[in-house]
Amino acid sequence: MQTARTAAGPTVLDALSLLSEVADELVLRTVRDTHVAVLDRVHGLGRRATGASGRSAGEALHRGIAAAVYGGLGAGLRAASRGLDRAAATGRGPRLEDDVRGRFLSAAVNGLIGDRLQQERPRLAIPLAVRVGGRDVAAEPVALAAAFPEPRRRVAVLLHGLCESDAAWQVHRTAVGTTYPQTLVELGWTPVVLRMNSGLPLRENGVALTALLQTLVDAWPGGVEQVALVGHSMGALVMRAAGAVATDVEAPWTRLVTDVVSLGAPHLGAPLASYVGHGSAALGRLPESAGFGRILDWRSVGVHDLVAGLAEDVPPLPEARYRLVSATLTRSPRHPVGAVLGDLLVRQPSAYGRTRGRPDLFPDAETLHVPRADHFDLLNHADVHAALRRWLA
Repeated sequence: MQTARTAAGPTVLDALSLLSEVADELVLRTVRDTHVAVLDRVHGLGRRATGASGRSAGEALHRGIAAAVYGGLGAGLRAASRGLDRAAATGRGPRLEDDVRGRFLSAAVNGLIGDRLQQERPRLAIPLAVRVGGRDVAAEPVALAAAFPEPRRRVAVLLHGLCESDAAWQVHRTAVGTTYPQTLVELGWTPVVLRMNSGLPLRENGVALTALLQTLVDAWPGGVEQVALVGHSMGALVMRAAGAVATDVEAPWTRLVTDVVSLGAPHLGAPLASYVGHGSAALGRLPESAGFGRILDWRSVGVHDLVAGLAEDVPPLPEARYRLVSATLTRSPRHPVGAVLGDLLVRQPSAYGRTRGRPDLFPDAETLHVPRADHFDLLNHADVHAALRRWLA
């Protein structure tokens, strides 16, 4: 049950307070540390060239002025953040949830530092929830009956990826003419769209998801006969993690899952997430660039988890049919560009859970390749619509 404060949601003042904190901890600190590192390098070379053993008066003055300027700016930003926090606690200011741009910003920030938000700024942390019309819906009978006035006994659950939200399924709606939720309705399913804090660890989100889905199934008006899971990118990994959570429930939701559709999921990891980590380590080797490496290190545990994906200890649900969708920027996945870049974020072997030297994660799965498409095209693509009509009719 959400508290009244959480239900009220974060406001623009919460976002501005976070911005002030980031400006202090990352931007100002990075500029200061880089400035000091360059200063040390230049004056160090000068001392070695002249044989001087200590700091010159000019260097000492430079350092003193810099310390005063950076200290004053930092104090001002911290004071601004505290003041904005006090104002936000009163509920003042427009709510982020009331604006499309605000919801987009909230989802992106949660993906990047959602684990930190949950600990330090819970008002800005997105709770895992059913979403209808841009609002959270409690997974309890009265609220579900009101939100889904014509519920079917076949329920399709859709979960977005990193830095995305429930609105992600509306991508390319004008160009394609429909969305996956609309297609699912035509096929006799009730689509249930979720939103999560994608910056949390995969397995932590998996535990939360299995609890939510069990509650949803138990409270669903008219009962549930079948469950289909549709996950984009990280969303599919969280669904896998949820399915592996041990439970002593007499009738677990996992027994109802007949179909799992994975859209561009990095089951074996995403190269870009790995490159970020390597870049952070490389930048940290020099004092002059260490501050920029610290910026990369602010990334959430959720981003870290995408480096390796989910290992073989998270098996597929035994009764479910798995459908794995990949995309490549090229027509053929064997093209050198397509093989290396995949859909820009995920390569085809990772999307299919297949690689040399390791057992297939989904040995009986059906696969679909979408050519000349990027990672986010998989959120709404004509080829996937056609496949859904075959798979879930």
